[in-house]
Amino acid sequence: MLSNILKSNNVDNSGVRFDAGARTALAFVTLRADGEREFMFYRNPSADMLLKESELDVDLIKKGSIFHYGSISLIEEPCRSTHLAALKIAKQAGCILSFDPNLRLPLWPSSDAALEGIQSIWEFADVIKVSEVEVSFLTGGKEPFSDEVVYNMLFHPNLKLLVVTEGQDGCRYYTKKFHGRVGGFRVNALDTTGAGDSFVSGLLTHLASNPDLYKNEKKLKEALVFANACGAITVTERGAIPALPTKEAVLDFIAKANEPPQCCVIS
Repeated sequence: MLSNILKSNNVDNSGVRFDAGARTALAFVTLRADGEREFMFYRNPSADMLLKESELDVDLIKKGSIFHYGSISLIEEPCRSTHLAALKIAKQAGCILSFDPNLRLPLWPSSDAALEGIQSIWEFADVIKVSEVEVSFLTGGKEPFSDEVVYNMLFHPNLKLLVVTEGQDGCRYYTKKFHGRVGGFRVNALDTTGAGDSFVSGLLTHLASNPDLYKNEKKLKEALVFANACGAITVTERGAIPALPTKEAVLDFIAKANEPPQCCVIS
C-alpha cells in the first residue's frame, strides 16, 4: 500500500525492498491542542531495520544528485551498515549529502546512544537541517538560538549549509561566509506531522536545480522562503503525505502572503 502511495505521488519506488518475515514499522501520532504531536513506535523488528547492503540498488543511488537521509536507520544492524554503505556510494558518485537527524528518542536505547549515532555521521554531510530542539540536544543544552553555539559546535569544516528551523518563526541559515534569518508564515496549525520533511523537500528542490545555492545569499533566502511556505501549508491539514503541497500551491501561498493589506476609506 505504501509503495503504491509513493508511485501515485510520482515517486520512483523501484528501490523499495520487501521482507516476507517482518512487518512495516508503525508510528502512532497523538496530537495536542496546539497541533504539535507526540510519537509512539512499534518495531519488533520492522522490515526497515533488516535492510542489507546486498539489497541496495547501487545504480539508483548513483543517479541521484542529492542523497538525503536521517538517523533512525543507524539504530540497529544490519540497517546501520547498509546506511553507511549507501552514504559512501552516494559520496563517491558526487551526490550532495543532505542530513536531517529527525531525532526520535523513544526509538533509541538511550539519549547517549542517539547522540553518538547522530554525531557518527555528522561530518559526512554537505547540508544539515535541524530544529532548535535538536540544536539544544546536540550541544548538551546550550542556547539553541546562539549563532556562536551553532558555528562552534555544529558547523563542521566540510559543511556547506546548516539550517535551523523554528516552526512558524521561520528558520536560520549558516554558511562559511554568511548567516541570517528568514521569517516564517503565521497559519492555523492543525497537525505539525510532516512539516519538517515538507520544509526539507522545498529546500532540496531548489538545491537540485542550483547546487551552488549556498554561495548566493539572495537565492538561498528565496529558497528558504519557499521551504518555510511548504512547512506552513503542511501544518494546516491533517496527515503527512496528503498535506504536502504542490509547487504551484506554494507559489500561490507566497504570492497571497505578500499582497498588501486591503483598506477602504469612508468619508
